[in-house]
Amino acid sequence: MVVSPLKPLPALPAELRAHLPAELRGRRRDGVRLMVIDRAARRIEHAEFARLGSFLRAGDLLVVNRSRTIPAAFPARRDGGELVQLRICVRHTDEWHVLAVRPDPPHANVALRAGERLRMDGVDTIVRGRRADLPLLWRIDAPSDGLERLLRTGEPIRYSYVPAPVPASHYQTVFATEPGSAETPSAGRSFSWELVLALQRGGIDLAHVLLHTGLSSLQDDDVDAEHPLFEEWFAVEARAADAVNRAPRVIAVGTTVVRALETAATGQGQVQAMQGWTRLRLGPGSPLQVVDGLVTGFHEPQASHFDLLRALLDETLLERAYREAIAARYLWHEFGDLCLIL
Repeated sequence: MVVSPLKPLPALPAELRAHLPAELRGRRRDGVRLMVIDRAARRIEHAEFARLGSFLRAGDLLVVNRSRTIPAAFPARRDGGELVQLRICVRHTDEWHVLAVRPDPPHANVALRAGERLRMDGVDTIVRGRRADLPLLWRIDAPSDGLERLLRTGEPIRYSYVPAPVPASHYQTVFATEPGSAETPSAGRSFSWELVLALQRGGIDLAHVLLHTGLSSLQDDDVDAEHPLFEEWFAVEARAADAVNRAPRVIAVGTTVVRALETAATGQGQVQAMQGWTRLRLGPGSPLQVVDGLVTGFHEPQASHFDLLRALLDETLLERAYREAIAARYLWHEFGDLCLIL
């Protein structure tokens, strides 16, 4: 299958990068806006996210990511006294793969040295070297109390469009139970308990999977534009797999859920219980075996999340939707508005 390259989209105005969550902008979490894209009818509608249930039907299954966002940015001091910020992308048992950046915006990348010692909250770690396939990531020895140390000393990863720290609770979804995501699974962030209960009363079912997210940006536009691929830990338990296999229509809440479910797909439109590291890349022309619809945020073309949207939407409809979203002043990124693709 030959896939046409996507035409250049208009530059995103800076003011459309959401700098605060809705609840700190005087709105409810579920009060963000919702763009609804009907692929069959090639129709685009506009609504409030709290009305999500009016676009779904009884028997639909919403699959959410239960991963909890960790404070994955933490300070480290080099031997010469220089302070850097390390941002975790991948956590293996014995080593972490991190991005090293300057502590202050715009958080420019910092080159470390293989063999150098870094001090993190009184504990030393050694830089093993660059990651061969992603040289902007550095391999460091994992602290023995790694996750606990992060929870004590780290802070949420914050990009320059969020100019001031936001309390960590605003990065969590109502589904979050198991800590591990470097960045929030943002498509689920706007769900409130009231909305979840209303959806369930309307006959819409809910299932949970797990995928711990890595970094959405390596702070280098040229590298990000190549949509670099790295592994992410996921788990689809038997209960979730059964629910997916029974559902007449499966709506993934977030690109992370799409990646988890499609990794666990058997090739016959079913999923099996599975856990491990996924390196699945989904993009233009990728056949989706399990997922029928998607709730997602708005992603700039440099993001790998945007590539996954091209597995659901053809070039013409995707370009039209994004131009309309910019014209209608939808907000982007983790604290922004949402889109439902059916």
